[in-house]
Amino acid sequence: MTPNLNITPDIKISVKQTFGIDSDMEVKAFSKKNEYVPEIDPDYIFDHETTLAILSGFSHNKKVIVHGYHGTGKSTHITQVAARLNWPCIRINLDSHISRIDLIGKDAITLKDGKQITEFKEGILPWSFQNPVALVFDEYDAGRSDVMFVLQRILESDGSFTLLDKNKVVKQNKYFRLFATANTIGLGDTTGLYTGTQQINQAQLDRWEIVTSLNYLSLEKEMEIVLAKNKKLNNSKGKDKVANMIKVATLTRKGFIAGDISTVMSPRTVLNWVNNAEIFGNLGYAFRITFLNKCDEVEKNTIAEYYQRCFGEDLPESLVNVQK
Repeated sequence: MTPNLNITPDIKISVKQTFGIDSDMEVKAFSKKNEYVPEIDPDYIFDHETTLAILSGFSHNKKVIVHGYHGTGKSTHITQVAARLNWPCIRINLDSHISRIDLIGKDAITLKDGKQITEFKEGILPWSFQNPVALVFDEYDAGRSDVMFVLQRILESDGSFTLLDKNKVVKQNKYFRLFATANTIGLGDTTGLYTGTQQINQAQLDRWEIVTSLNYLSLEKEMEIVLAKNKKLNNSKGKDKVANMIKVATLTRKGFIAGDISTVMSPRTVLNWVNNAEIFGNLGYAFRITFLNKCDEVEKNTIAEYYQRCFGEDLPESLVNVQK
């Protein structure tokens, strides 16, 4: 079993200095990082409201859920805050393969004194609960019913969690923190964009003390991110090219929200497009291998039109597999 982390926050950091946000808030943090602390992205741009909500979760032990469209960087926002606090952080994607046993633990056969014995091995949930760990549940609105009932027990816990499988009550670490991300906000998917999501019990949703939404970045903010990672484009010609690339991405997002296309360009996709364009020296080819090849055949003409509207030129016909 993973050993306990015998650490506590031992410093305070300035929100203004660390996150570039106009706030006098100071947040407890760890002076040293360990293997569970995410790596810092030095060029990451923090959204003001989302960052304050997440920091409140860390500082005041509030349960925070961040919701928004795919590709807005919900999980990354939490992990990048944790990285700057040196706060151990573990992400769990609540896809259909995650079960109650995965979270709680299970009986396992082990060797002790040369004999095989069966003993209960705690899962990631009780271990995290007993340690100074920020636990992040991704795709929270896609969790299986058996998993959601387990999480209900954590959300309802008042400093303790009963391991029924082991007839044991575990105590919550003072610096355990709980976060979640979701595409919807627990009301189910009424748009058809997020197959597999479902309604969340209202009583459970009420136990999330802070709910914040994260939308796509403005063109200016997204350009700031791209240029920070691609400094050679920080000139008039480079800025024009990047602006048009982001405009293509913006059209895909609007088309995704409207239900016209089923695949969307995230800020990460734009960064990949920029990098591939540098590698291959061809903007259209880079667009094809970065994004177009991921799209449904019947949607490629629509996406090619987005490209034409932003760059004033057609994608070469060979790059668009037109369905006859």
